[in-house]
Amino acid sequence: MTAPAPHLRDRYLQDSINTASPAKLLVMLYDRMILDLNQGEEALRAADRALANDKISHAQEILIELRTTLHVDEWEGAPGLANLYGYILTELIGATIAGDPDRVATCRKFLEPLRDAWREAAAAAAG
Repeated sequence: MTAPAPHLRDRYLQDSINTASPAKLLVMLYDRMILDLNQGEEALRAADRALANDKISHAQEILIELRTTLHVDEWEGAPGLANLYGYILTELIGATIAGDPDRVATCRKFLEPLRDAWREAAAAAAG
């Protein structure tokens, strides 16, 4: 069996995004951000700074988007989450400059429980 053509995969992905609920989109963003951080960490460990920079930069873009769209006046936990996003962003910038995979891993470890909590919330909202 052959793999589907790239344009079919891209269309499927775009359709998945277009039809996802806001909660599901949030989980998808977290999943991608954590994947980028995993890959960035691995690239730093392999001394591939270019790939690490690409992956960590993409994770930072997602983090900035999450921070920008966070409504800090609508949820009492939002200011704390905004501060956490800011801290992680600063750490990722420092990790990239220093080439420190352990700092990237620490950031990922902060984000994984959040992703899991949002995933549970999304499932509860859908169910």
